[in-house]
Amino acid sequence: MYVQRTEEVPQTPPTPASCGHTPTTVERGSFCTARCGCGWSGPARRSRDRARTDAAEHSAVP
Repeated sequence: MYVQRTEEVPQTPPTPASCGHTPTTVERGSFCTARCGCGWSGPARRSRDRARTDAAEHSAVP
């Protein structure tokens, strides 16, 4: 079961370039994965900080 924690969601407001993207992080066991509403999914990471960085990098891509 996936558990989304609000403290793991990037705290940057959406920009016009990223309006179609809503990246979040989800935890599964000891791994954390960045996912987006557009269908994109980053690699599973043990580092939650790196998963948040993956989400931020994805939202910066037009």
